[in-house]
Amino acid sequence: MVALLHKLHLDGILLAGITALCVLSLIVLYSAGGQQTDILIKQSIRLFSGLIVMFIIAQLSPQLLRVWTPWIYAVGLALLIGVIFYGTQAKGAQRWLDIFGLFRFQPSEIMKLALPLMLARFFSEYELPPGWPRLIFAVILIGVPFTLIIRQPDLGTALLIAASGFFVIFLAGIRWKMLIGLLILGIASLPAAWYFLLHEYQKRRVITLLDPESDPLNAGWHSIQAKIAIGSGGAYGKGWLNGTQSQLEFLPERHTDFIFAVIGEEFGFMGLVILLSVYLLLTGRGLYIAAHGQDSFSKMLAGSLCLTFFIYAFVNIGMVSGILPIVGLPLPLISYGGTSIITLLAGFGIIMSIQTHKKIFRHEDF
Repeated sequence: MVALLHKLHLDGILLAGITALCVLSLIVLYSAGGQQTDILIKQSIRLFSGLIVMFIIAQLSPQLLRVWTPWIYAVGLALLIGVIFYGTQAKGAQRWLDIFGLFRFQPSEIMKLALPLMLARFFSEYELPPGWPRLIFAVILIGVPFTLIIRQPDLGTALLIAASGFFVIFLAGIRWKMLIGLLILGIASLPAAWYFLLHEYQKRRVITLLDPESDPLNAGWHSIQAKIAIGSGGAYGKGWLNGTQSQLEFLPERHTDFIFAVIGEEFGFMGLVILLSVYLLLTGRGLYIAAHGQDSFSKMLAGSLCLTFFIYAFVNIGMVSGILPIVGLPLPLISYGGTSIITLLAGFGIIMSIQTHKKIFRHEDF
């Protein structure tokens, strides 16, 4: 079985964890979506499409992905610029491109893959660790898409993409003095970001994090209801389809951003532990693959992708649990969605490619 999976360029551990999350997604969405079968059908199609994309990308060698990287990054930037002029608005944000009325997608999702690819290729072409000139250029590569995305506005995705870039820089072996300098620069820029980058509703979310009861019927509603749902689940939950906060529609965005609270209410603490264990399994396996990559490009790319996946889950869970501001990030591979699922599974396809395309060196090769 292992040999067959390897021939198909699939990693068994990653595939098992991904399958478990996909199954859980359909189970929870049936409850969170008001037991509507159309949501299940749409999510099934998206998950299946994502798995196909994952399989196709896994067949591509890391060397081929490396060759295509500048084009992928350039297309991603071009689409982000296209959003400014031709983007579709929804819920007060202009983040989507509509393709002839057939479907729409978020170009920002492409940058979750394009940026780590670009930075991993850039750093791998020079001696490591990088010096200040290359580090400054890397910050520019991160800053351009970050600025384009945050003006949509989409703070959550912008921060996630910036984090993916930071992970590549960290894995490139940046010196501690340079790392501390970047952190100091980032902290010093927070006041400017507060006044010039954040919108009023985003500022309210940060303020509400500190005291959600100050506005319980508006800005604090999401956080309060989510914590009630999670707390009421107890150790083993109220049972599938029996969650009161979700079934009685007290919990907003229950099938998208706040689906973690539905899991906590219906499956309890043990259900959340199992979910977190699967996330840690996928992250740990990704880090193992990164550590055993055969070149610096593969190591930095795989490490960044799996760490970004972990941060993706961490931010959503922290947001729903009330320890982080609400930034609008879905729970990876669980929440109802389209483009994010495809992007996440494409990322795992890249990690599988890195694992299964290793060249086996013989003694006579040396």
